[in-house]
Amino acid sequence: MALAVVGGALLSAFFDVLFDRLASPEFVNFIRGKKPEKLLQKMKSQLLVVKVVLADAEKRQITDYTVKERLDVLRDIVYEVDDLLDEFSTEVATQKEVRNSFSRLFKRKKIVSISKLEDIVERLDDILKQKESLDLKDIPVESYQSWKAQPTSLEDGYELTKLPSNMQNLVKLRHLEIYCTLIEEMPKRMGRLNQLQKLDFYIVGKHIENSIKELRGLPNLHGSFTIKHLENVTKGEEALEARIMDKKHIKHLFLEWSIGNDNCIDFQIELDVLSKLQPHRDLQTVSISGYKGTRFPVWVGNIFYRYMTSISLDNCNNCCMLPSMGQLPSLKFLYISDMNSVKTIEAEFYKSEGCSSLIPFPSLELLEIFRMPSWEVWSAFASEAFPVLKYLSIFDCPKLKGDLPNDLPALQRLRIKNCELLVSSFPGAPTLRTLEIRNSNKVAFHEFPHLVEIIEVEGGPMVESMMEAITNIQPSFLQSLTLQNCSSVISFPGDRLSPSLKTLLMSDLKKLKFPMQHKHELIESLSIKNSCETLTSLPLFTFPNLKSLKITYCENMESILILGSESLKSLNSFEIGHCSNFVSFPREGLSAPNLTRFIVYDCEKLKSLPDQMETLLPKMEYLKISNCQQIESFPGGGMPPNLKTVSISNCEKLLSSKAWICCNMITSLNVGGPCDGIKSFPEEDMLLPSLTYLHLFCLVAHAEVLLSIEEIVIYFPFAGHNYWSAALTPMQ
Repeated sequence: MALAVVGGALLSAFFDVLFDRLASPEFVNFIRGKKPEKLLQKMKSQLLVVKVVLADAEKRQITDYTVKERLDVLRDIVYEVDDLLDEFSTEVATQKEVRNSFSRLFKRKKIVSISKLEDIVERLDDILKQKESLDLKDIPVESYQSWKAQPTSLEDGYELTKLPSNMQNLVKLRHLEIYCTLIEEMPKRMGRLNQLQKLDFYIVGKHIENSIKELRGLPNLHGSFTIKHLENVTKGEEALEARIMDKKHIKHLFLEWSIGNDNCIDFQIELDVLSKLQPHRDLQTVSISGYKGTRFPVWVGNIFYRYMTSISLDNCNNCCMLPSMGQLPSLKFLYISDMNSVKTIEAEFYKSEGCSSLIPFPSLELLEIFRMPSWEVWSAFASEAFPVLKYLSIFDCPKLKGDLPNDLPALQRLRIKNCELLVSSFPGAPTLRTLEIRNSNKVAFHEFPHLVEIIEVEGGPMVESMMEAITNIQPSFLQSLTLQNCSSVISFPGDRLSPSLKTLLMSDLKKLKFPMQHKHELIESLSIKNSCETLTSLPLFTFPNLKSLKITYCENMESILILGSESLKSLNSFEIGHCSNFVSFPREGLSAPNLTRFIVYDCEKLKSLPDQMETLLPKMEYLKISNCQQIESFPGGGMPPNLKTVSISNCEKLLSSKAWICCNMITSLNVGGPCDGIKSFPEEDMLLPSLTYLHLFCLVAHAEVLLSIEEIVIYFPFAGHNYWSAALTPMQ
């Protein structure tokens, strides 16, 4: 897949390449047909609309979580479009290779793929509906087209390690997007490109022709800009000549030193270089990574940066103290990580001298502190600090002992992970909604957050204390509870859990018990993993309103219990896997009239599926069975009438019985061997009138293609051709 290798890159760089591929004669011929051509045209129109707001979205994703989430969804969709194009390329190549073996098939079928296009168009519609609500601004298409040079494939771009040596002659060049390349060195005299507005990054070289001084000639740079290999700047005067302070259109600046090469460092020169890289006062985002100095210059955190919304300090291993940043009026996001020499966070962190009247961090909404191996103390400060902080995360700070901020009135999410020495009580957080504490067992409760909706805890003492607190307090708004890694006895009471609890996830609770006399009527989703050493049967009747059930890696689990003919009316998804001793479902069958998904895998002793599936599971649409060698056939009563997708692999006895294909409604069939009992597929007596997708894996060497099938995938890992796939339509 062409785009997968650059998952973190800016999407705007991909669109011209994508349009070129979509317009290729080969693909147009491939997709020929009234319906697919109409879908393709709609998708192109959607992508054009997306493109004009993409620049604004990519800029705002740095500080806006909602935009970032939507951009991640869009990135997935773009990857799928690229996948579709890759599949087309594979089909063209494969047709030539397998023409002799499958000539009959290709004479009867015409290659096309419609379902994927329909799905992509539908999802793009959803994205575009949110354009107005996110207030994304259109960037005129002319600004993209005015600089477009000869088209270059993205594959070539990703492998590109060097730009043309005469690059400096393109004096009218305005946009140079090289984000997703592997360029290791900049061409000489890049400073001559004085009209350049868009340049993703500049790599500082060791020679005068590609040194940092070349940036002096690029006064019109806009948007985001990264300077790499700053270790090659040997004097502060060189950094000053770059005139970073004069580049008022740069809004997001990323300064990077290479990791390593710490020998013979002159700390004063390092400080002088960073001092002279002081940006324009209109800067909104700054990231400093790999800086080798022992302290930060005064411009980092200076109150004059009134538009600064985001700061990231990463891998500045020699710095023993953090800069003062609390006086920045607009700072919303602060990321601190891998500062190996920082031992304390003192009062200077909150405000600098002369700013005593200001509230520290008046606009900060998110604070993340990760991987601080030497950090021991977070000095308490006045209670007015962090008045609007919503998200606080502290990960991998093994020596941290001190207090957390005392009062965080706006905090909504608190995450603490791998801070084993932290003995602080929870801060006062009346608005807390999400609480996550993992392997930080000494953290104590000062006051239980009564509005909390999601709790995730890991580690024996924390699991025990959390269960005790929840049982006693019964928080009214708790909806999801995750408990992990506790070897003590955990028993769930029936009437003393939160009255609002709907989701329960448990992992590595070795002595978990479900007293059968208690019912958990409000729980809708239950997941049990690697737990219940003493529990051999799960009493499902204690969860009468369950919608989703997942049981994995419970080696001693043997069966599921249901009282008489009791029906699980709400259950719509069932999954059990890696339960080596699981042997049976209830004798009466599994009565779940609304179940749509049924998944069983790696249950070595299971011999049969639930009885009477046709009547007890009338709405089942998806069935997956894998690595269950003892299952010989489907039980009596027939298959569920609405079954559409069936996936069976490594179940030789079941495959040999061929009972799994007696359903007229199946549209998608995935079958994997080995299975010596099947010599050809499908056989003449097999009725599959609705089948549109067929995937055969290590199964047969010959396939008779049904007229209804739109797509076939056949895979022989040990044959001459490892992969063959085709999307098909009936002969006209």
